[in-house]
Amino acid sequence: MGQDILDNVKKIHFIGIGGSGMCPLAEILNAEGFSLSGSDMNDSDTLERIKGYGIPVIMGHAAENIGDADLVVYTAAVRKDNPELLEAEKRGIPALERAEMLGLVAKRYRRSIAVSGTHGKTTTTAMLSQILIGSGFNPSAIIGGKLPFIGGNSYVGESDILVCEACEFVNSFLQLTPAISIILNVDADHLDFFKTFDNVKKSFHQFAKQTTSLLVLNGDDPNTMETVSDIELPKITFGFNENNDYYASNVSIENGVHVHFDLMYKSEKITEIELAVPGKYNIYNALAAAATAHYLGVTPRAIAENLNKFTGVHRRFEILGKPCGITVADDFAHHPTELKATLTAAMSMEFNQVWAVFQPHTYSRTAMFLNEFAQALSLADRVVLAEILAVREENTYNVFSKDICDKIENSVWFNTFEEISKYICENAKPGDLVITIGGGNIYMCANMILKALHGKEYVD
Repeated sequence: MGQDILDNVKKIHFIGIGGSGMCPLAEILNAEGFSLSGSDMNDSDTLERIKGYGIPVIMGHAAENIGDADLVVYTAAVRKDNPELLEAEKRGIPALERAEMLGLVAKRYRRSIAVSGTHGKTTTTAMLSQILIGSGFNPSAIIGGKLPFIGGNSYVGESDILVCEACEFVNSFLQLTPAISIILNVDADHLDFFKTFDNVKKSFHQFAKQTTSLLVLNGDDPNTMETVSDIELPKITFGFNENNDYYASNVSIENGVHVHFDLMYKSEKITEIELAVPGKYNIYNALAAAATAHYLGVTPRAIAENLNKFTGVHRRFEILGKPCGITVADDFAHHPTELKATLTAAMSMEFNQVWAVFQPHTYSRTAMFLNEFAQALSLADRVVLAEILAVREENTYNVFSKDICDKIENSVWFNTFEEISKYICENAKPGDLVITIGGGNIYMCANMILKALHGKEYVD
């Protein structure tokens, strides 16, 4: 299908329009003047936002929902036997998966910026978006999580800049040909799809090759630098090493939270950065965002001011409440590297005890990284495991959360969130941190814990 397909389209129907990845595309296309319609199975905040634009949304899926659409867009979660997808096929209406549509939309922006990497994509995309919006550059943005600064996960600007997250899973990011690509890191993940780490690196190499103007690279990550070593494009590097173009100097992290560093460019201090989000890993994210923003012409002062105002993204070390003196937080980490970064940050804060409540995500990832998960979780004072979230797999690996639990002292596992919530409420004490962690629905457990603690009073 040619990239000019949108030039011959007037009406687009979205199957699953309320999805976090679909809603931003619908907003951008609606702003461009396309006539849209959509369907979904569940109410959500994003769906309400879509309805607010006057876009007709039908609850449930049926063949007649696509109406007189010229083009259909669907999410990867939509089954092949979906009646709307089948109707489009029957009537010869082109149907594009969400990643393909993102690729087409991105091509309409002269300065498209794709943020890739095994870890940190959402936070870095959000940081860069906040810097550019806050500095008056008026970009459009497609973010993988809710950014409080804009009250959602997307922003429709009027410039030629688009900032978007580029996900490597099932090679989705290969639908993009960005002007600027940020590569935060290259790590072994999604091996249920890639099979080998070498295949992961090959995909990132192809993604980098499809970039047209500039690569912004983590110069401290050997895998990233090896992956792009033979690509002849202008490159900017960032990291802690002074050999990078942009690097952090005089770094101080007080109580794990108050992060301060000098932003250096070509050995010259250009500004001081104070972050309101915890952890060394967020310095890397901030460096990537700052380097890209500076390249685009944002002043060092504006970079510093907007990074200081950045308070995080939904489900990225998100503090949910402090009932009974117990801090309850939630984080999306679902790979051992992410888990280690999150818990290292948590343990550097002055809590009495850190409780890691972890839900493994997919059997394949759990089986392949069983020891690594155990090592990362062992950083916490106490560990509580939920059963593995299957997602798209059968348990042919014969792996269970108990297998991780058996490798960790001070750990327990439960089948249900109700049991976990009860255990936490009976054992956590004022001054503790309880952080739910995982890429699935473990946030629901955090909400249960919050609700239960709010109804509980401690008697010393």
